[in-house]
This record gives sequence, structure tokens and C-alpha cells, in this order.
Amino acid sequence: MKERTINIEGMSPREANIAIKKAALECGRISIINPHSINFLAAGLTGDVELSVEGDLGYYAGSMIHGVRMKVNGRCGWFPADNMTSGEFIIAKEGGDGAGQGMYGGILYVHGNTNSRTGQIMKNGTIIVGGNAGFMTGLYMMGGRIIVLGNLGEGAGESIVGGRIFLHGDVKGLGKNAQVGGIEKAEVNELESLFKKYGIKAKADSFKKITPKKGRPFYGD
Repeated sequence: MKERTINIEGMSPREANIAIKKAALECGRISIINPHSINFLAAGLTGDVELSVEGDLGYYAGSMIHGVRMKVNGRCGWFPADNMTSGEFIIAKEGGDGAGQGMYGGILYVHGNTNSRTGQIMKNGTIIVGGNAGFMTGLYMMGGRIIVLGNLGEGAGESIVGGRIFLHGDVKGLGKNAQVGGIEKAEVNELESLFKKYGIKAKADSFKKITPKKGRPFYGD
């Protein structure tokens, strides 16, 4: 597999993304150095490519990626993996606000904490938060699964209409249309398989689950 290192110091987001997409046509593995919290890195990147970033990123990192395996060895600002459709996005530290917003598929794994509105309006896919997730996690969530190994803030599952939020710690408060219950044996197996893949040391059968009370909460039925 061909590899390439790209030093993006001094580049604009547009210049950096052009360089990355050009390299992705020739290389299966790309390393980015000197990102200096650049915004919009790898936006719209597609294909069977591994992208590693040495440092922090700003807003909308990995927005709309498809098939890419991306790892940030630092933290991300707002909306990492926004509208991601497939692939894998791993963040070694914190994941900012709106992590995984609008996701259609793939896996986003934030090793640290996320702030507000993690997984808002997500349709499918998986988000794993290794620490705590802030207020309104799963806001208007339509599908997929969010797995939080720490605690949840206020308004968890606010106006949720589909999907599942798995929680290992405590929840400060539930949002409208959200309810907490236990998990089924099949879901325990599902989590155990995922934890094994990512080396997560947690007991799957100790998780709780937040789901919608009603499938049509805005229509009075």
C-alpha cells in the first residue's frame, strides 16, 4: 500500500482538501502533519483510504466522508463526522459539540468526552463516547445507536423518534419522548462484539437503554 505524508501548515482548508483528494487517488494511506486546528479537513473525502492526522482539528472534520478510515490523534471542534455515510472515524481525545450530527452510517469513536447534541438528527450508524456526553445527546435522533461509557447530561434523548442510546453511567435528565429501560440479550451480545473490536473494557450487561416513548411524538398519538 502506497503511503504519503502531507504537511498542510499554512494551507487553507480548500488547499489542504485538494491535496488530500489528489493523494487519495494514488495512495491507500495518508498522514497529515501540522493541521493547527484547521476547519473542514477531509470534507467530502470518499474511497478506500486510511487518513491519520497528527494534531487537533477544528470544525466539521470528516464531514460527509464515505468509506474512509480516519483517525485524529488529538481533539476535534464542532461537528466531527457530520453527515458521515460509511467508514470509521476515531478521535483520540475530545469530540466537541454535535459529534456525529446527521450520520447515515459508519462508526464514530470518540475516546474522550463530547459536548452538547451528540448524534443529533442521526439516521443510522454508531457513535461511541468513551467519556461523558453533554446535554441533549440524541436530539431528534431518528435511528442508529449511541453508546456512552460515562454519564449523560440534561435532556438526553430530547424529542427522539428512533434509534437507541446505551448508557453505562448516570443520566442527569431525560428529554421529551425519552424513556430509560434495560437491554435485551441480543443487545448485550451486540455491545460485547463492538467492545471486543475496539478494546473497550466495559460490562455490556450493565448498560441501560434510552428509547422513544412514542414513534410519532409530534402528532398526538
